[in-house]
Amino acid sequence: MRSRSNTPRKAEAGPLLERANAVAADPRAAVLVCLDFGDDAFDEAVGEFTRLAESAGAKKHALVRGGRSRPDPKFFAGSGKVGEIAEAAHALNAACVIFNHQLTGAQQRNLEKQLGRRVLDRTELILEIFGQRARTREGKLQVELAQLEHLSTRLVRGWTHLERQRGGLGKTGGPGEKQLELDRRTIGQRVARLRGKLQVLQHRREVQRRARARGAVLSISLVGYTNAGKSTLFNALAKARAYEADQLFATLDTTTRRIYVPQAGEVVLSDTVGFIRELPHSLVAAFRATLEETVRADLLLHVVDSAAPSREQQMADVNAVLAEIGAARIPQLQVWNKTDVSGLAPGLERDEYGRISRVLVSARTGAGLVELRSALSEAARERLSAKQAPASQAITI
Repeated sequence: MRSRSNTPRKAEAGPLLERANAVAADPRAAVLVCLDFGDDAFDEAVGEFTRLAESAGAKKHALVRGGRSRPDPKFFAGSGKVGEIAEAAHALNAACVIFNHQLTGAQQRNLEKQLGRRVLDRTELILEIFGQRARTREGKLQVELAQLEHLSTRLVRGWTHLERQRGGLGKTGGPGEKQLELDRRTIGQRVARLRGKLQVLQHRREVQRRARARGAVLSISLVGYTNAGKSTLFNALAKARAYEADQLFATLDTTTRRIYVPQAGEVVLSDTVGFIRELPHSLVAAFRATLEETVRADLLLHVVDSAAPSREQQMADVNAVLAEIGAARIPQLQVWNKTDVSGLAPGLERDEYGRISRVLVSARTGAGLVELRSALSEAARERLSAKQAPASQAITI
């Protein structure tokens, strides 16, 4: 009998639906499944999920909604809802079914057998988008690392050749070794190599940070929910040409520029990857080297979409990720963007103690940018003064 390959499928980036099950005639059609388990912002979550699928390449889609008290152990959705999903997939001739939830490996496998189509959960959807958007070498390495680590937990999917191997050495495995064990070992070796390459890049980044620290250069990082307008604001402040688009996760790779701040001199401004609710932990871990620009920053510009109905929840989601990566204690300056859409008046607001509470701007029109530069100048002066103050004194922005 001819043996199967011992190498697991490579986690390559590419259009989400072009690699879908061959049963579908339309490779860019998908059924989107979003179940309500009592979420107060369910409608907004549905809208965000739809935009995620569209960002991944789903040009045609049908939305299946429903409510449950808890997930079904076998299919996540109930058997009746699975039948509804199957009908929608058949009517649309959809290539795959995407759940706006985290599925277990068993649930995903059961759904694929029942529906006869590829099934993805929220984590895999975000991984697909990251795989498409990564441009730099570091970004591609980080995405591949996250994809492989996710794949290693679900190797049973797509593998039917798990019978025990007979004897042999090397790639064929030892006596009695399973194909699954070989796959995990191969992925583990690749993961180790990727981590080694990322450590080299991380060391280079650390050298650059030390050089900036010796020069007493203020480091500012833009953070915020995806599609809040960080890249547009970055381009407006730095007069750069970073990619910007009205889509989720338009920018993944960190971009850094030096800008001049009146009365403070040059500062380093960095645009980082946007955050989102239920951001996969594997992505946070894989992008930790990039996110260290945030952890090591002197000041965070928390960019908020002022026109978003759920802006308070989005701010909480961003702060949760910042806490996860160890950046919760870094001083923040809130920048409420898109005032041209929300109708808020651009300008600078202070609290009862005279401290800056937030700056309202429109990065697209330029309204409020003068006030933002003034706020950055004030923050930079306070930071320089703090370096001469006792370490016990804290700065409040």
